Amino acid sequence: MENEKKVPDRFDWTLAFILFLFFIVSLISIYSAQTSGQYSTNFVLDQLKWYIVGAIIIGGALFFDPDQYKKLSWIFYGFGIFLLIVLWIAAKLHLGIAEERNGAHSWFTLPFGSIQPSEFMKVFLILAISRLTSDHNQKYPVKTLQSDFWLLVKIGLTALVPLVLIMEQPDLGTALVIMAITAGMILVSGISWKIILPFFSLVALLGVGIIGVMIYFPDFLKDHIDPYQYGRIYAWLDPYSYASGDGLHLISSLQAIGSGEIFGKGFMGKEVYVMERHTDFIFSLIAEEYGFIGASVVISLFFLLIYHLIKISLETNSQFNSYICAGIISMTAFHVFQNIGMTIQVLPITGIPLPFLSYGGSSLMGNMLAMGLVFSIRFYHKNYMFEADTDE
Repeated sequence: MENEKKVPDRFDWTLAFILFLFFIVSLISIYSAQTSGQYSTNFVLDQLKWYIVGAIIIGGALFFDPDQYKKLSWIFYGFGIFLLIVLWIAAKLHLGIAEERNGAHSWFTLPFGSIQPSEFMKVFLILAISRLTSDHNQKYPVKTLQSDFWLLVKIGLTALVPLVLIMEQPDLGTALVIMAITAGMILVSGISWKIILPFFSLVALLGVGIIGVMIYFPDFLKDHIDPYQYGRIYAWLDPYSYASGDGLHLISSLQAIGSGEIFGKGFMGKEVYVMERHTDFIFSLIAEEYGFIGASVVISLFFLLIYHLIKISLETNSQFNSYICAGIISMTAFHVFQNIGMTIQVLPITGIPLPFLSYGGSSLMGNMLAMGLVFSIRFYHKNYMFEADTDE
């Protein structure tokens, strides 16, 4: 027997409240960041505008149930690939619509602003891998090493296409997010650990090898990677040796976070100048103004979001829905870990924003689209007397 709920009861008010808290923290932090004199633009009004657009995206997402998203998943994926190809062609032909920022052609320059298609491609990839995995598991109810290996190959090829196109921009940060999403979804796909363990061990060894090359063979690396990326890597390993150049950004971030101590300097009390602190380095502002306590509250808010997403993924009676949640969890967790990690020298600096807090229209809209999928999963969730997977 199906247990029907009223519309207000089907809406995920908990998730809405978490996003509202992010909204408040974002506007307050950006308001303080923009007073440093680095820019004349009112980023708060822009961020408010993008949050309103994001709310509209969530509202639009609720008009479709997860079954419809499953049917349209490959269309979304194809559309995302199409946008990345058009962007790549425009960059190669030096067309005005392919804007260059920091040496990367990752944005479309349009009359109403700039759009970064890779932010939406991340969500489209989650939908495609979720559809692929759920269909595969339905087709092969009795798992074998051969069927599991075939699933791994299909997931890898699905992720490889956008990964190559994004690396061509080049956008290392988003490429890392694509890999994190893929890895997270592989872990929950049901593939045997006899395949997963050797695969991830090989990836780990490759990562250790790359770090070893960075430390012991810098001249080799300098000859084979972009000078901009080379500077970022060694500014991360030893920022004070590059204090007048690539290491300045990281040093400023460390000084800002450290000077906040336990309770911070208070709202608008920042003293250390940090570039781009309204975007990728917004965490350094939060830590400086509100100290360890404020930074811990923000991190706890992200933990609360991820916990809520995990809870939804476990409650849903559809494999497709569970995989969507797993992909969004992987994407969000990696964003948070990488962004905060780069501000405290745990990880190299990459252009990865802090979800829902950093200024940026494309990033915020992409994350709100992901949340729209979660809202749809909760809104159309149905309880049955005898729960069963409804993907069939």
